Amino acid sequence: MTRANMDHWQERVDLAAAFRWTVRLNMHEAVANHFSLAINDDGTKFLMNPNQMHFSRIKASDLIEVDANDPASMEGPDAPDPTAWGLHGGMHRHCAHARCAMHVHSPYATALAALADSRLPPVDQNACTFFNRYVIDESYGGLAFEEEGERCAKLFDDPKKKVMIMGNHGIMIVGETVADTFNRLYYFERACMTYIMALQTGQPLRVLSDEVAEKTAQELETYPEQDARHLAELKAILDDEGSNYAS
Repeated sequence: MTRANMDHWQERVDLAAAFRWTVRLNMHEAVANHFSLAINDDGTKFLMNPNQMHFSRIKASDLIEVDANDPASMEGPDAPDPTAWGLHGGMHRHCAHARCAMHVHSPYATALAALADSRLPPVDQNACTFFNRYVIDESYGGLAFEEEGERCAKLFDDPKKKVMIMGNHGIMIVGETVADTFNRLYYFERACMTYIMALQTGQPLRVLSDEVAEKTAQELETYPEQDARHLAELKAILDDEGSNYAS
């Protein structure tokens, strides 16, 4: 389905599918959390979920356009809530490489963020994906209003690091496209799940060497088309089920 009167339709459809699958995978939290996708060259204009709409109901046509440089974006009934504006506005103003940004309080990643040591060791192949590719925020300062949002955004100073473990809060994942970012979100949560479950056994961990972890990370980074195919399959499942996400 195409809406001739709405720009960036395919991007809207992809983002709507990501919202729906985030719910199905239990990585959402009530009507909180936010996804955004840049739609101009410098990344300061972006699509975002409407304020306080449950991810399970979001359709492509529901997504709002926000300008990180225009405070008037906060006006209107569907304007993003102040924390969404603070966190994602800051991200799109300060991180040119963050074309897409997904913030959630997913169970296992948030459990990792609650540990005094929030590092994710390379204990399995999924965890290797993120070896030396995340940043840990250890200075949580409350809700992500504008000042706190900008502080978080500035931690993404290394384009190689596309995951922020937000201590005492949750995670922020960034990427080039919806498919790239959602794929990274999915695998980070899976890696955290394996690690947390392994910790629960009380047994010693089998941690891979730095050399093998880095080699595996590089191999996964160049694995062809996995992110695009992953999202395409998820959309196909929604289509087969008669979902209205792409409307």
